[in-house]
Amino acid sequence: MAFWAGLCVKQLTTNEAVIGVKYRYLNKNPFRSIYFAVLSMAAELSTGILAFAHIADKRVNVSMLVVGLNAQFLKKATGFVYFKCNNGEEIAAAIQQTINTGEGVSITCRSVGVNEHDEIVAIFEFKWSFKRK
Repeated sequence: MAFWAGLCVKQLTTNEAVIGVKYRYLNKNPFRSIYFAVLSMAAELSTGILAFAHIADKRVNVSMLVVGLNAQFLKKATGFVYFKCNNGEEIAAAIQQTINTGEGVSITCRSVGVNEHDEIVAIFEFKWSFKRK
């Protein structure tokens, strides 16, 4: 679905991920903006890809699941929108904590979407749960 919606990874480091999406025919709504589900997908990917990256280099299996979501839509999403999450350190710490203790750990990751003019379009907060398998 991310492919069809037009999501693209613009930047990925251990601490930060930036996901872009452009307004186009396949992801527009009747109000001439990017459909909210596409914005949600881009925002989730900006948080989840950081978790995948931190889990991938571990020798232990860790499950991850979104258990909560909060969203604010502040401006019409047209043109190109970038979602940035910089919670990599917190994600790494939560994953390490669940590996060390075997207990589930939940954290909230924030993803802010801005347009080409650096105006905030939407703010998402995803509550991720991590647990050692």
